[in-house]
Parts: sequence; C-alpha cells; structure tokens
Amino acid sequence: QMQLVESGGGLVQTEGSLRLSCSTSASIFNFDAMGWYRQAPGKQRELVAEISTGGATTYADSVKGRFTISRDTAKDTVYLQMSSLKPEDTAVYYCNANIYDKHYRQRRDYWGQGTQVTVSS
Repeated sequence: QMQLVESGGGLVQTEGSLRLSCSTSASIFNFDAMGWYRQAPGKQRELVAEISTGGATTYADSVKGRFTISRDTAKDTVYLQMSSLKPEDTAVYYCNANIYDKHYRQRRDYWGQGTQVTVSS
C-alpha cells in the first residue's frame, strides 16, 4: 500500500516561512511526478507546485518566486519551501504523487492526508 506522509504545516504570520515535507513509502522514481496541491474552504483543490521524475518544476502563478519545490531522492522525500506567506495561502496542503497507467490509459493519483497551513494577517 503506497503511502504519502506529510509534515510541516502550522500557523505563521504574514511574510513568514514554512517548509512542508512529504515522504513516500515507494521510490520517488516510481512516479511521473510529485507535487503539492492546496484546498481552501469553499474552493477547489489547486496545483501549487510539481516536480517531475526528471526534475522539471511547475508552479502556480500565485506562488512563483515565493515557493520552491525540491526533493531528496535518497530519502524519497519532496519538500515545499514557502516564503513570504500571505493570508490567501491559507489552506490544507496535500502531497500528490501521480503516474500514467499505460494499461488502463489513465492517470493514477496518490494523496497524503493533508496538512493545514494558516497564515495570519
């Protein structure tokens, strides 16, 4: 059973920083990409940042220049360094790992349990 375990959420003031961690029970290289999504109350879940197996990164426009996604392949762990946090960054952050299943021709997503990030003004 593949598991994603997140840590690092919490309460921080505006312009503060937090680092989220996500460890997998499988090798990072088993997936096409890993990343972070977030969901604020009353809103849809949205992609925050993603890193592909090859190391290419993608960021939501709203976090570019403030957030950095990275990984430690030896530890099978992905990180999200969040800086210059704003109240609008408040959300539950979910770790995601995804792979395209060639047999069933569909993307498979795995999710962590979520970690709350609250930015106070």
